[in-house]
Amino acid sequence: MNEDGPLTRLDMLRFARRVVEHQATRQLALMDRWIADEERREAERRRRLATRQAAPEWLVERGLNGSSAVYVHLGGCTSAGGRSKGVGRDQAVRALTEGGVPACPLCRPDTALGLLE
Repeated sequence: MNEDGPLTRLDMLRFARRVVEHQATRQLALMDRWIADEERREAERRRRLATRQAAPEWLVERGLNGSSAVYVHLGGCTSAGGRSKGVGRDQAVRALTEGGVPACPLCRPDTALGLLE
């Protein structure tokens, strides 16, 4: 800037340009942070989706003691408790036929397995 005399129009325009450039740089840095944060969130969401296990087709619900089976459920049954464990088709059939474990009265896995019609 001109130290010897009053500011000229050119001095003021150059100052205004530096202010705008500084503001734009700060705004771009802010936008870059927002983009990086969103990219991290999206990558985490994709990681969670990739590691999420598919719901089992059949569940065996254990009792409070953890050893005796209470019910056999379809995989998506809403009445299956937190003590349920995913099992294969053969294990579900064995539990219903040989193990004497009752079928859930809501989801009726015995019908889905073809044991009852």
